[in-house]
Amino acid sequence: MTGFRYVLIAMTMLILVFTMAAVANSGINLITPFLSPILAFSWQGQFNIDFICYLVLSGIWMAWRGGFTGGSIALGILTPSLGILFFAPYLLYLVGKSNGDPRRLLLGVHS
Repeated sequence: MTGFRYVLIAMTMLILVFTMAAVANSGINLITPFLSPILAFSWQGQFNIDFICYLVLSGIWMAWRGGFTGGSIALGILTPSLGILFFAPYLLYLVGKSNGDPRRLLLGVHS
């Protein structure tokens, strides 16, 4: 789990720095640059659709692992909305809470 923790920390730092640079260079407008390639049916649009599917799947998993309680549904909405800036730190928290047990980490209330 130590290696996994380092990967999560690296992902968080990378996307945080990149996000700050993107906002500084392009402003806060995310929707238009994200949706335009989708509406153009380009390869970038294909990637964006694929990426959004991964984000939604991660949100469904977060809600499921918490037993679809109110809190876990809220986490399931936050995860795709905030991406890895939320998901990686929350996974770090879950690694600690599960004492590094992959079964408890992945299954949550179902373990």
